[in-house]
Amino acid sequence: MPKSRQVLLGCFSVLRLVSSTACRDRAFSMSATEIQQAGAFSVSYVTAPSKDVAEKIASGLVENRLAACVNIIPGLTSIYRWKGAIEKDNEVLLMIKSPSASLANLTTFVKSLHPYEVCEIISLPIQQGNPDYLQFLMDATAGGKH
Repeated sequence: MPKSRQVLLGCFSVLRLVSSTACRDRAFSMSATEIQQAGAFSVSYVTAPSKDVAEKIASGLVENRLAACVNIIPGLTSIYRWKGAIEKDNEVLLMIKSPSASLANLTTFVKSLHPYEVCEIISLPIQQGNPDYLQFLMDATAGGKH
C-alpha cells in the first residue's frame, strides 16, 4: 500500500481542527491529484438561531464562492454553558463544504453576518471523497463550470 494511502487511512479515523494559512489563490491552482489529497477541502459546522439567519449566511457563502455547497439542517437542540448558566436553545446547523485555504475568509464572512456574540465555526478536513464531488467543490468555488 502506498505511503500516501496509509496516511489517508490513518487520518480518516482522527478528526482534527483545521488551521489553514494557505492563500486562496493556491487552492484555485491545484492539480487533479492535489484536489484529491486529504485536507484540500473542509467541512465547517456553524449553528444559527433560525432558518432565516442560516439561509442568509449560506446564500452569501455560495454567492461569494467561499463555499460550494451549504446544507441547512433544522431541528437541532443545543445544551451548553454560557456565562455561568446552563442554556438550552433550538438552533439550525449549517454544514459548509469549502476549500481549506478559504477557511479564514469563510470565518470572517460568517462572523460578519452572525448575530451571536460568539458563534460556533468549527472545521474538519475532508480526508476522502468522491473525486467527481471534490472536483465540483473546486469548480464551484473557483468560478469553474459549476
